[in-house]
Amino acid sequence: MSRPRAKLTQHFPGCPVESALSYIDGKWKGVILFHLMAGTLRFNELRRRLPSVTQRVLTRQLRELEDAGIVSRTVHAVVPPRVDYALTARGRTLRPVIEALAAWGQENVICEEGQRRLRETDAEVAQALDAVA
Repeated sequence: MSRPRAKLTQHFPGCPVESALSYIDGKWKGVILFHLMAGTLRFNELRRRLPSVTQRVLTRQLRELEDAGIVSRTVHAVVPPRVDYALTARGRTLRPVIEALAAWGQENVICEEGQRRLRETDAEVAQALDAVA
């Protein structure tokens, strides 16, 4: 796994949230986990699903998830070589977290014309926020 941020090496003031996020932070890790929830995928299948990520970054993010025990990597001894990635049992426990993020994004983010933005806050959302606070 990558080295934790300097501020996180001694203690986690936001524990357990901060410590949990230290394992799944990274621009692509959440998206990788989202796609692996559907099942085992080959490296190139993941690359096709994430066209904006470079091969180097995807490899690094997958290795960090593997080191954390969230993703498993299986190398098949065939020609050409085949590598499969899947969620481990620990990785599958992240399903509710990833599904909650997907639901929040579906409800609150608008993606159109190559841009993304948050939806305008309406009275209903403001009331819900007041109820939580």
